[in-house]
Amino acid sequence: MLHYLLEISLSRMGVKVHVNMQSAYIYLVEGSTVTQATLADVKSTLQHYMETTKKTGQQLGWTYSDVAFPYQLEEKHDGTNAWLLLRGKDPKSYKYIIIGVGSKEENGKEVHYIQVTLPEAGTQGDYNKANEYCRFIAREYKGELHLFNNRVQYFQPRKP
Repeated sequence: MLHYLLEISLSRMGVKVHVNMQSAYIYLVEGSTVTQATLADVKSTLQHYMETTKKTGQQLGWTYSDVAFPYQLEEKHDGTNAWLLLRGKDPKSYKYIIIGVGSKEENGKEVHYIQVTLPEAGTQGDYNKANEYCRFIAREYKGELHLFNNRVQYFQPRKP
């Protein structure tokens, strides 16, 4: 469903998008710091990332935050749905990353997730940054990360 809404909205903005989008998911499972995340929570986490990289840059004496987060963070709404659009500041290197939240029924339980989507027009830079942001968000929430290449990384405390 999110793919369809994103396709319509991005098409209106003039971005060539096909159903051929790639997604990574951060599942909020047992052991995660939260059971569900809102879009505002994810936005706050990304702002924390930007602040951290800004401080790192100050310590190193250069503008590391511009390199670590080369996007403008925009919140988009389309009727009842909302998502974050990260629009690249340099369109040659970075185009778009889309982040949304949702839930699904699994084994009789509702599982909440954060979905990070790359449009087909995305660059290799977008792919690399999306992986980096996914790992950061998953580490912050201690979630289970299902990457674009279908590999899984576990950040939640697991029983021995």
